[in-house]
Amino acid sequence: MGSGGLASLLSSTRQTLAQATTTTTVPTDPFILLLRGVYVPITSGAPDLGLEGIDLNDGSYSRTRIYPVFGIPSADDQDDNSNVPSRPIGNFYVQFSGNLCAFQLPRGAIAMQFLLPPPQGPSLGFGQQVPDGLGGVYNEGTFELTITDATGIYKDFKGGHDHMVDRLHQLASGKFDEFCFCVISQYPFP
Repeated sequence: MGSGGLASLLSSTRQTLAQATTTTTVPTDPFILLLRGVYVPITSGAPDLGLEGIDLNDGSYSRTRIYPVFGIPSADDQDDNSNVPSRPIGNFYVQFSGNLCAFQLPRGAIAMQFLLPPPQGPSLGFGQQVPDGLGGVYNEGTFELTITDATGIYKDFKGGHDHMVDRLHQLASGKFDEFCFCVISQYPFP
């Protein structure tokens, strides 16, 4: 093979490797998501995610958006100068008076259960509450969750763990505005 053929082969190989590293087809272990936005109660019309023990239409769930941060399909889809992705990749569903939640993600879904303390009662299980000066309160804390079911490209995460670092803003109106990082891994909580 001449030098032109070798250069063409190397160029083609570099392009293929670059595409493989920038196009994530499976999540890394761990991967990180951002839950962000005002929660909307779900009364009907939510999709069946195919997750055992999750009925999003039972009247107990609320929904906010999921944004990619690290190691997940579409994680490179961000605004040019922002550390926070601009477009959601899925929906997060949670029971404010229960201990279950679900992640609707590209190419699959994940069901989780909060370990103690579950997010319920007046403090929603948060360790710290800080008044916002406008009649609302910031609920700050961390939560540990176990992954009870997973489908699609996330199936290997079943039995794994989610470490949530959360700042849930309870507005004066009573609505909740979420800002929560989720570090999701295949290994179970110790």
